[in-house]
Amino acid sequence: MTALVLAMGTFALMGAITPGPVNVLAIRHGAAAGRLTALAYVLGASLSYALVVWLMGQGGAWLLHEAWAVQGARWLGAAYLLHLAWRVATAPPMALAGPAGAPRHAAWAALAALRDGGLTQSLNPKAWLVALSGIGLFVLPQADARAALGLFCAVSLLACGLGVGCWALAGRLLARALAQPARQRWFNRAMGALLALSVASMLG
Repeated sequence: MTALVLAMGTFALMGAITPGPVNVLAIRHGAAAGRLTALAYVLGASLSYALVVWLMGQGGAWLLHEAWAVQGARWLGAAYLLHLAWRVATAPPMALAGPAGAPRHAAWAALAALRDGGLTQSLNPKAWLVALSGIGLFVLPQADARAALGLFCAVSLLACGLGVGCWALAGRLLARALAQPARQRWFNRAMGALLALSVASMLG
């Protein structure tokens, strides 16, 4: 059991910590509005990924064999992520509040970040493909597939939280260097461009 958990954890962490749209936005949220917003984004992305894993384990894998579903998901995800890329690139400097500029409505900002994390992860084709691979490797071969699926969902939730959280922490560390509005604008543009590039690679 220990070996299985370690294998699941390593697999899930490698999938969660590698660069991609979710982690690009994690940096941005980490730098934007304080710990609460960053944690909310990480939580949204992690819960969403655990749900994706569960859906794959419940038989959702058949969708990946339907060309119309795969193409539809890719373009829907790309449209949403490009919308987010534009929002990030054009965000005003005050949207990246450093230590001295916490947002006035922190709770609403956190809810928006929770939503962004959940939607970005659920519309990310990489998440579905990694989840499907994990189901094939760690769940289906087990004698008790239902218990293995529950374990894999729990491990994936924790690993995603750790992986995306590392990127959000990097954003928080960058926040100190973004006190000047000009730097904030360039940071916004860079994050928006990186997000758009990640979408382009996803469609390539």
